Amino acid sequence: MTAQKPSDETYLALLRGINVGGKNIIKMADLRECFEAEGFRDVVTYIQSGNVIFRAPYTGHRALTKRIEKMLAAAFDYDASVVMRPRKQMRAVVSDAPAGFGERPETYRYDVIFLKAPLTATAAMEGVPARPGVDESWAGSGVLYFSRRIDQASRSYLSRLASIPLYQRVTVRNWNTTTRLLELMEKA
Repeated sequence: MTAQKPSDETYLALLRGINVGGKNIIKMADLRECFEAEGFRDVVTYIQSGNVIFRAPYTGHRALTKRIEKMLAAAFDYDASVVMRPRKQMRAVVSDAPAGFGERPETYRYDVIFLKAPLTATAAMEGVPARPGVDESWAGSGVLYFSRRIDQASRSYLSRLASIPLYQRVTVRNWNTTTRLLELMEKA
């Protein structure tokens, strides 16, 4: 009996802390080349905030995350931290959004706070403050959904996220980027 090869999966690597405030500057072409040199296939990057879509055999979520973090740290000389999502989980992030989420962009800014395992949505909800009348948040599977009123954006607590310890275990993408990333994953 021969062993079956692991099946290919489409993944999204969300890199934390690159190309922000002049720190950890990484060109997307260099990032794409790095992933390809490691043997990942069909590599696509999207905008400068560190979103990489690629195909790889399924080897386990944690092992793949560690492999990519080690690869990025060696290639770009920074303390790499990555939040990984396979296509199936990204589908759930979009399809399981709260009713009406993302539907009033003239009034609200919508963000998805992606959680790095082992952080849970329940624990994150306790650590991410929401200002009544300005912010609203909902727990999802491996994410928090967060909206804030545009006319009250300066009062939003989301801007305080970077100052709390939980911040080191999350990465934030706006709703438009999140849905676009899923569209790109579906084409891979």
